[in-house]
Amino acid sequence: MKGLIVEDDLLSRRILKELFSPFGDSDIAVNGKEAIDSFQLAHESKRPYDVIFMDIMMPVVDGMEALKRIRSIEKKMGVPPSLAVKVVMTTALDDPHTVIRSFNECEADSFIVKPLSKQKLIKELRALNLAP
Repeated sequence: MKGLIVEDDLLSRRILKELFSPFGDSDIAVNGKEAIDSFQLAHESKRPYDVIFMDIMMPVVDGMEALKRIRSIEKKMGVPPSLAVKVVMTTALDDPHTVIRSFNECEADSFIVKPLSKQKLIKELRALNLAP
């Protein structure tokens, strides 16, 4: 499995990369613009991501805006919804309004409230049919 970790906080990136490593390889982006660029490059090289872990609050382009742009790119490329990248939004904010917006406006597939843990990650990957 191939993942993209989009996180501006170094410690959070390291933790998520370590937690995800038993499931596959991951690339890193430190803001939403890098996430969009990485997503496009992965598709152009015919090696798209299976999952993106997207922090919501980031500099340059925030996670929600980045996900909106990624979904728009998928639509332009004709990617059917069943083959769209699975996106797990991550945030330190336990705010129901943010959760609802990430699902309704941005078409997120899942949501994890930090702090991240192995149990939370496995639960979400299983829910997305990405882990046994």
